[in-house]
Amino acid sequence: MELRHLQHFVAVAEDQHFTRAAERLMVSQSGLSASIRALERELRAPLFVRTTRRVTLTEAGRALLTEAERVLAQVRSAHEAVAAVQGVLRGTLSLGTEQCIAGVHVARLLAAFRRRHPDVEIRLRQTGSDALAEEVAAGRLDLAFAYRTRADTDQLRSVSLTSEPMTVLCHPGHRLAASTAVLSPDDLAGEVFVDFHPDRGPRRTTDAAFAAAGVRRTVALEVNDVHSLLDLVDENLGVAVVPRHFRHKRPSLTALPLKATGEAEYETVALLPPERATSPAARALVALLGTEGPTPPEPSGAS
Repeated sequence: MELRHLQHFVAVAEDQHFTRAAERLMVSQSGLSASIRALERELRAPLFVRTTRRVTLTEAGRALLTEAERVLAQVRSAHEAVAAVQGVLRGTLSLGTEQCIAGVHVARLLAAFRRRHPDVEIRLRQTGSDALAEEVAAGRLDLAFAYRTRADTDQLRSVSLTSEPMTVLCHPGHRLAASTAVLSPDDLAGEVFVDFHPDRGPRRTTDAAFAAAGVRRTVALEVNDVHSLLDLVDENLGVAVVPRHFRHKRPSLTALPLKATGEAEYETVALLPPERATSPAARALVALLGTEGPTPPEPSGAS
């Protein structure tokens, strides 16, 4: 099994199209097809279901994809490790993050990294914590900044960044705004909630806190970005339970403390592959954590 066969297979799996994959790899379509056929003969199993519009993975193809991505990531790490020993950090840093992650100023961190390692190409992807954990474990990302959603495994380890309580945000005219007491989930029973999609860290934290308290809640307004959430609360369309640092993003809203429980703590982490599989670029970025100073509260309108 040749590495180029695995590279070709992964490209077709990602693009779901032979022509587009061939163009991206800068090889002929006939050569790419021959490479995939050679791999299928060696494995004695079809890897793709081919149609006139696109190709999809078979069960065997899905099984191979996970391992192929891991192998290619390890090969890339080997090349980068040799370059690092020679005194130059090269290659690619593939980073993932949730939106408005606490404990790290991602843009400032990446700017500092680029100043120190200008020959490294930086790639950034923003999505939910579950997806980020899967991509780091599969070798598609070098590391990610995310909410802790699972325990460490032999394919994934975590470095704690920070932990903070959750806070209730509401419109100044809302009935809760005048409260001077620390709120509990029971105090919020029956409220209309604005929240993120279920795979986002803040949503998972809030769901866990309410489930632990035995309080049922309805998320009537579901969004995938911080600005939309704040806008909806600002129009008094619902209340939101969010990490405490969100209160700096819209000072016009009323922020109320939520009763502290283990489930109401929002912990963010850096997700990394096992030590042996961590790329030199990822190690260099982690080494910068904490050297750029504390993450400042973000002003109104920041994301």
